[in-house]
Amino acid sequence: MTDSDEFAARTTPYRRELLAHCYRMLGSVDDAEDLVQETLLRAWRAYGDFEGRASMRTWLYRIATNACLNALEHSSRRVLPAGLSGPTGDPTQEVRFAPEIPWLQPLPDVLVTPEVSDPAAIVAARDDMRLALIAAWQYLPPRQRAVLILRDVLHWKAAEVAELIGVSVGAVNSMLQRAHVTLGELGPHTPVVEPDDPEIRTLLDRYAAAFEAADMDTLVTLLRSDAVWEMPPIAEWFRGDTTIVDLIRSKCPYTAGEVRMVPIAANGQPGFAFYVRGHAQSLQVLTLTAEGISHVVSFHDTRLFEAFGLPTSLVEAAWCEPVLP
Repeated sequence: MTDSDEFAARTTPYRRELLAHCYRMLGSVDDAEDLVQETLLRAWRAYGDFEGRASMRTWLYRIATNACLNALEHSSRRVLPAGLSGPTGDPTQEVRFAPEIPWLQPLPDVLVTPEVSDPAAIVAARDDMRLALIAAWQYLPPRQRAVLILRDVLHWKAAEVAELIGVSVGAVNSMLQRAHVTLGELGPHTPVVEPDDPEIRTLLDRYAAAFEAADMDTLVTLLRSDAVWEMPPIAEWFRGDTTIVDLIRSKCPYTAGEVRMVPIAANGQPGFAFYVRGHAQSLQVLTLTAEGISHVVSFHDTRLFEAFGLPTSLVEAAWCEPVLP
């Protein structure tokens, strides 16, 4: 076996979790992919000096974390519209596309779901990737973010984290405490339900059917009264079941049969690829509670379809363009 074959055999098993780690740090699937490649390149260059004092997994995480911290020195935090302003009251008003803002991106589950059959491990992986959680972590300064993820998600010891980022154990504990305070100030965590629950699968089926049938009366019953609807890269966001339905009627008018909902899974949450008249419009990531759908982030960036292995067109000939491309 050559050195390169040996390196690949030893590092490939960690690629999924390294991608998840970089995504938690950066909030972007594109940037996370780039940083995983950089991590493996750095590891390959230093492989001859790897003495096995730490495990291969720990060594790779050290390289990946430092690569992410370096990248964050030159980038702005990833956000969702609700992190920038209050809700918009009038769903009929003109909306503003803001592609210049570094928006949070969804992460396809298939790229990071552990290749295990243990249900507990899969549920834990989902919980650590929730879109709201990733968005909240972006409020933390980079080193606090790294400390929080290494301590609370990966369960590293404080001394290991201290060695990685070059501070004392006391400083690590202080940063972790400040991170917890910041996250607590952002608001309470909303309990979510697992998408594998049969009742939830029925709710999702009804949601997709309502969209495909242009049945807004049913759709409003599936949303919580305080549901939130976000549409990056559109800067405005909306709150309230009837407001959301009025938004859809105003900004995306269509008739029954013109929409197709293709199921997806992102950030440990269910969702749908939304096609209008055969053309990709958005990727919806849903947050589900026992009371109904509480939050929908509808990503209006068709470039994201590629990461989910989805086409941007389901037809050979264009019909007409959707209102929100």
